[in-house]
Amino acid sequence: MKDTTPEVDARYGDMLMQRSGEERLKMGCAMRETARAFVEASIREQNPQATPEAVRKGFFLRFYGHEFDAESRAKILAAIESAGPPVTR
Repeated sequence: MKDTTPEVDARYGDMLMQRSGEERLKMGCAMRETARAFVEASIREQNPQATPEAVRKGFFLRFYGHEFDAESRAKILAAIESAGPPVTR
């Protein structure tokens, strides 16, 4: 759905391009973190007892699952399960 007029869309693009590359990168990183927080909250809402592996599988399926055929998805999900705990920052 596109409910923004071309004029407003162009103005917004111009405003974004006036920001420095660093500012745009920070904005993109913040948007990614927000998206991850929303997805994690959704996963945990559906399964409050979700293990870290279940959350990682949920992230994969939500963000990338549609890009793989069923066989490849199954292999990736199996690898996620056998990978152990995630590396923390």
